[in-house]
Formats: sequence, structure tokens, C-alpha cells
Amino acid sequence: MSSYIRLLAGICLALASKAQAVEPFFFIQGSDPQFGFCESRQRIGNGFAQDTANFEFVIATVNRLRPAFLIVTGDLVNRQGDPAQTAEYFRVAGKLDPSIHLYNVAGNHDVLNEPTPASLATYRRQFGPDYYTFRVGGMAAFVLNSPIIAHPKNVPDEFANQEAWLRRELAKAKHDGMRDLVVFQHHLLFVNSPEEKDTYYTLPLEQRRRYLNLFTEYGVSHVFSGHYHRNAAASYGPLKLTTTTAITCADTQSGIRIVTVKGTGIESQAYDFGVLPTRVDLNN
Repeated sequence: MSSYIRLLAGICLALASKAQAVEPFFFIQGSDPQFGFCESRQRIGNGFAQDTANFEFVIATVNRLRPAFLIVTGDLVNRQGDPAQTAEYFRVAGKLDPSIHLYNVAGNHDVLNEPTPASLATYRRQFGPDYYTFRVGGMAAFVLNSPIIAHPKNVPDEFANQEAWLRRELAKAKHDGMRDLVVFQHHLLFVNSPEEKDTYYTLPLEQRRRYLNLFTEYGVSHVFSGHYHRNAAASYGPLKLTTTTAITCADTQSGIRIVTVKGTGIESQAYDFGVLPTRVDLNN
């Protein structure tokens, strides 16, 4: 009888191990489609023909490659609350295959450089929550409103609420045994050094230290951002910071990033629009 029990226990253990095994997947990060930016930057009007063309190309690429999801890390539009720019973003995004989830991230152009209760209310009405979490496989993702972190002066309660929420969600993910804890936000934490001077693109030093400590405390492995209009990478101990160029009117080449998530870890590769892969092989 004892041999029979041991046999059953072995079978149960094998089944449990199989159930816990997580299939590899990949996702695509785009950033800063910023409808209305190109013509505004070139001082030729407020249209968005180029922005539309670039974002349509991204959506077509995503539909072709079929990732688990597409995440757009902020500056969805150029002018906060603009109805025409917002409508065009949703029109093009509506071409995404319904089986591929789209996650939006709030950028400074979406909620203002210094967010206000009114600007946050407008964003939430148009785009939905500005901070939230989702899970895919063994990855727990945390989407943050980094403009609140960068400039909390007008919205101190929102700043406190988001941080308290994040701590609860990070603790829950750790308790649930999630393998990878990943943050998506618009602003960079820093470009080269955690103690570098404040710039338009980075979180201010005080908040940067605060969130680097928080991410380290809970074992966040990656932070993906945009805002910089070029690709960049840095690290803070085991924490990897990855920034993806703009979809439209980038300072270098416009493009996207493909991120693979496997049992061996998370890897990513930035691609200019002219050198996109024909497929993504998760077996390599």
C-alpha cells in the first residue's frame, strides 16, 4: 500500500510541476505615437498624417507577428485632451486584432507635465485607468502614471494613492509567486547614472531614489519606458532599465521593441521600422 501511495504522490507532484510550468511568450512595446506631434514640431500645422502612417505600420506589424500583447508607453497624443488626436489614436488602434490586447500608459502629453485633477479626469474618461496591473504567464506587470511621480505638486493625494496601491500589488505578486515583476512607465528613471542631474526626460532625483528603493525592495526585474525618443539601456544592480524610441518623429530612428519572456529570463531587442523580423522564434 505504501508503494502505491508513493506512486500516487509522484504522479501528483509531476502534474503539479507541469501545471506550474509557464509557456514562453513575447510582447511588443511601442512608445510615443503622439498624434499631432510631427506637424507641430515641423511648424506646418496640427494634423497627424505622418503619425497615422507610422502607427498604422506598427499595428500592421503587431497583427503580423502576433505577440501576447502590445503596450504603448505614453504620449498617445500630443495635446492633452484633444478630441481629434484622441479619436485618431483610437481609430488606428481599432485595427489591432481583437485577440491581441492593447495596454495604454499615461505620458506627460496625455496628462500634462504637471498633472491636475482635471487632466487626470480627462485621461481616465478617454483612455481608462492611468495605473493598473495585469498578468501574463509568470509575469506580473505594473503600469504607472509617471507624470504623477515626476510632478506631484497639484495631485499629492494621487501620488500617495498610486504608491500605496503599487506597494500592495507588488507584495501580492510576490506572495503569489510571480516569476517576473515588470514596470511600464513613460519617464526614464535615469539615462546613465542613478545620481545624475534632473532632466526633462527623467524622474527628479528625490522621486528617482524613492522608486529605485521601492523596486529593489520588491524585486522588480525590469522597467520599460519611453519619452526619450531614442533607445537607451541602463541598470541599477539587478534592475534593468530599458527605453524604447518613439513611433513617430523620433530623434534617431522610429521603431518598436520586441520583448521575449521565458523561464530563463526576459530579453529584448529594439527594431527600426526598416529592419523588422519576419517572425519571432521563442525556441532560441
